[in-house]
Amino acid sequence: MVLLNDDFLLKTDVARKLFHEYAEDLPIIDYHCHLEPKEIYENKNYANISQIWINEGLYGDHYKWRLERDHGVPEELITGDGDDYDKFVAWAKTIDNALGSPLYEWSHLELRRFFGINKRLNAETAKEIWDETNRQLATPAFTPRALISRSNVQVVVTTDAPESDLKYHALLAKENLAFKVLPGMRPDDAFNITGDGYVDYLKQLGASASITITSFKSLKEALTQRVQFFADHGGKIADLGLNTYYYAEATDDELEAIFQKGVKNESLTTEENNQFVTALVQVMMELAQKHDWVLQYHVNVARSQNKPMFDKIGPNTGFDSVGTQADLSEQIRRLFYNAQTKGIMPKTIFYSLNPNDWMAIATLLGNFQEGSVQKMHLGAGWWFNDTHDGMESQMKLYANVGMFPNFLGMLTDSRSFLSYPRHEYFRRVLCDVLGQWVSDGQAPEDLDYLGGIVKRISYSNARDYFGFFNK
Repeated sequence: MVLLNDDFLLKTDVARKLFHEYAEDLPIIDYHCHLEPKEIYENKNYANISQIWINEGLYGDHYKWRLERDHGVPEELITGDGDDYDKFVAWAKTIDNALGSPLYEWSHLELRRFFGINKRLNAETAKEIWDETNRQLATPAFTPRALISRSNVQVVVTTDAPESDLKYHALLAKENLAFKVLPGMRPDDAFNITGDGYVDYLKQLGASASITITSFKSLKEALTQRVQFFADHGGKIADLGLNTYYYAEATDDELEAIFQKGVKNESLTTEENNQFVTALVQVMMELAQKHDWVLQYHVNVARSQNKPMFDKIGPNTGFDSVGTQADLSEQIRRLFYNAQTKGIMPKTIFYSLNPNDWMAIATLLGNFQEGSVQKMHLGAGWWFNDTHDGMESQMKLYANVGMFPNFLGMLTDSRSFLSYPRHEYFRRVLCDVLGQWVSDGQAPEDLDYLGGIVKRISYSNARDYFGFFNK
């Protein structure tokens, strides 16, 4: 069988028909990614394949970087200032030794879908593929906007700090684009009261909201103003990267005292930090509900585990791992119970990087379904789980404890304009799961019925849930 042929991952006739007749040509709703709106607006061609594929413009692909370290590639050719061609050859040698990794399939799929290159990437083909991809990258078909349009993307939701002026979103909104670029608020820095530079951060946030932040109350006022500002620019999502989470209640007076200690660089107890984070989560829940936003949680992550490398090259460089907070679901239960009591529970998508949490979280979310179709969602297999096995496991668990046809489907969570074939990969896994259910007698062999479910999960559920096209 040819690598990544037309029917790869599709093991049954039903799966093949579902993918090719129902899923393959559907538009994409990319409701969470890390693309830079500045790059979309400026719409410049990339200098070479390393710049768009490995370094990814302003950032880098920490998925690839981790794999290269596994293969012994020197850091100079990963995050350092090594030659771009040498970096590409190092990646070619790495990927040829990564059979079974999702990156092996994603990388070859991206070469096929965007560049029409059907050869295996390795040391022998690296120079030829370097030359051909770079030739194509210089053409108008490979600007950021062209790549988004070629991928049949209707909505791109970026990840933006609350203090962002959303300049490029505003400029893009004036362009006659075939797709929308909308902001997604990520207020993680506002939560980091124990971090270095928190006072300076509050000055930035306050300036953006025209508020001098001197108290917890004024911090809430600033976030309230910024959520409105994002909403005015089409924003419909806030995303909380909590890493770990422990529920702790506090009175207004306690919160003000905690805030004052924090801005004076006085040490906070673990309980005080948990109280502060909980209060800010509740602020974001209340604001999300008010604006009919979706609140996303990304939790149970152990970030920046290699301190010398963190000190040298910073965060998001491939030194993160799955978290092991054992009582996560109990802490979230307490948060949701309290929010429901207060009447501030918004539409919610919950991602845990540790799949051991999925069953507890999925059943917990089911306790708070009300008022709309599938208000609460277990998010797609994320980060280390957006593999074939991870996607399949998440889908089957979702079906076991909820209504699978309501599932919101895939997101790229990527910094690369070449990552959209991940949606194709997800859709193939989805169709294969449904095809297997038919083969096992668990689902009817009714292509229109099953095809309708495929269309919902692949596209229309996300379109409708977020309300991206509502006036």
